[in-house]
Amino acid sequence: MKLDALPFPAARHVAYWLWIVCTMIVIMVAIGGITRLTESGLSMVNWDPIMGAVPPRTAEEWDERFKAYQETPQFEKFNAEEPMTMEHFQEIFFWEYVHRMFGRLIGMAYALPFFYFLIRGKLPWKWSIKLGIGLILGGFQGLLGWYMVKSGLVDMPYVSHFRLAAHLSTALLLFCYLLWMVLELLPYHTHRKTNYDSLKPLRRLTMIFSALLFVQILYGAFTAGLRAGFMHNTYPLMSGDFFPSQGTWNGWLNNPHNIQFVHRTLGLLLLGFLGWIWFSAIRIRLMPRQKFSYNLLLTVGFIQVILGIYTIISGVQLHVAVAHQVCACFFVGACVACLHETRDPKIVTSLRS
Repeated sequence: MKLDALPFPAARHVAYWLWIVCTMIVIMVAIGGITRLTESGLSMVNWDPIMGAVPPRTAEEWDERFKAYQETPQFEKFNAEEPMTMEHFQEIFFWEYVHRMFGRLIGMAYALPFFYFLIRGKLPWKWSIKLGIGLILGGFQGLLGWYMVKSGLVDMPYVSHFRLAAHLSTALLLFCYLLWMVLELLPYHTHRKTNYDSLKPLRRLTMIFSALLFVQILYGAFTAGLRAGFMHNTYPLMSGDFFPSQGTWNGWLNNPHNIQFVHRTLGLLLLGFLGWIWFSAIRIRLMPRQKFSYNLLLTVGFIQVILGIYTIISGVQLHVAVAHQVCACFFVGACVACLHETRDPKIVTSLRS
């Protein structure tokens, strides 16, 4: 089979469907960011997949939901600072409701076309398994979201930053998995004139960078979960210090001052590493799609660092912080594209035959 041939007749339609789902996941990440920053995630204290889709419609139903929320540690915190009104509760309830409903919409947008293609016999068995794994990952992501919410309904007024990191990481893992399949399904001829031996060092560097980027995203989730971004809103120093005075040498996973230090420092190190990778890439004879992938990676990397700095100095303004989180999806997507475009052409040929 030629490298630029479709792996099966319905491949293009499947790729477009998966591309739509990937786009919805990015939107979901944005909604999740808004939900977190507005502290709305604990406003719905029950997980009801069926009846939970119906929002409160009467004053009595709103009172019932509000009373359930009043039993949470987060309400006690809010109420201690300033008594919460029904209007405030409805505002935070709105974002958590949208978050959950959009998650269900993504599930339907994935499951219904998948079963359509499957029942109509349009999927080879290998792709049926691959797409079935995507469905399982999506379901696991939904369960993990509720597991995260439960951590803030018992003792803490916030969700566990470890569970928040797991929830975000799983969403990005699903995004990467689906995006990789999109790139597999669309016809291309990237590897036809490429000397793979010259690509091996570049691919290794890209894999190392991707692993470090994953660590950076984990610390970004820790930063959000511990509200570390609201501290030390100065740059480049942290309230006048290189390392914050409130930091500890054993608090790299739970001290918010340490967390922000790691997140901002690792971001700059990654940008320098990315520059090295890009200069390594332009010295190699690459195909246009490969060049585009690495140019995109560098561009998104610069934008992400700028947004991260602006998020800090703005005091974590909502629109800036959400843009920073969404840009992380594009950053990860660019890594996926680079790794996909620098594979061994023998592997590509065997996969498409």
